[in-house]
Amino acid sequence: MGGPRLRAARNVPARPTNGYLGSVALDPTPSGLHYLDPSPLGALAVAEHRVDEPRATVVAIHGGLDRASSFARVSRRLDDFDTVAYDRRGYQRSRALGPGDLAQHVADLARVIAWAAPTGPVVLCGHSFGGLVAMTLAARRPDVAQVVVVYESPLPWVVARPSPTPASGENPAREAERFFRRVVSDAAWERLSPEERESRRLDGPALSADLREMTQPLAPFELDEIAVPVHYLYGDQRSAPYYHALAHRLEASSAYFSSRELAGAQHGAHLSHPDLLAREIRAALAPPSPLAHEH
Repeated sequence: MGGPRLRAARNVPARPTNGYLGSVALDPTPSGLHYLDPSPLGALAVAEHRVDEPRATVVAIHGGLDRASSFARVSRRLDDFDTVAYDRRGYQRSRALGPGDLAQHVADLARVIAWAAPTGPVVLCGHSFGGLVAMTLAARRPDVAQVVVVYESPLPWVVARPSPTPASGENPAREAERFFRRVVSDAAWERLSPEERESRRLDGPALSADLREMTQPLAPFELDEIAVPVHYLYGDQRSAPYYHALAHRLEASSAYFSSRELAGAQHGAHLSHPDLLAREIRAALAPPSPLAHEH
């Protein structure tokens, strides 16, 4: 199941990191993603990296307590793709929109796609909660993308998590700190500057809204509603057994799902292993082998 394991390429981060929440992406990013000011989508902050003669447009959707600029390293490795990312509503430069529910995030993603690549082709790349947003849109509108690539997106409606997502607390700022300490580490939080800690706390309301969506009793879509290829990626580090079981269940449900385990990758693979993620994005869009039609 899931094809061969890929050996992690050597990627030296700009500073020590223990996952995406512990890293500080460049903002703006020279020769990579840069924010558009003013944003073409109003209060929804958009960043882009455009190239000459792109094969397709990659639209990247970040996870909880993250931001568009965290995809900068991946975008620099996709020199044959346009890359567009955005701060989801409630996060960073899109805080003025306030926290959103899943339906609002799905609608925002549809707006970004319509602006970024009105004639296609499009690859959706969702990290964690961002993958849930991408798959939900794909289930409702399979015409919006040629392929969906997701990394470690939990789907508790498909496979229950060993440790269920904690309910959001009454203090969003405190919840953001607890989330960071739980997902990354206490030591990583202590290494953040006061400004970085405050930035994470200000994203607390949006994070709390994400956590509420993850504890909803009804699934946002059924697996048989997916009619576009979905390439599910996960690392072999923390929570690997859960993601392995989930990937197996997805592949068993439909031929539209494929998966791969990335050796050495943690939850923040878009920062720690951008070469591997860029390689998977290219492979996902590659045309199928002629031999595939002979079986």
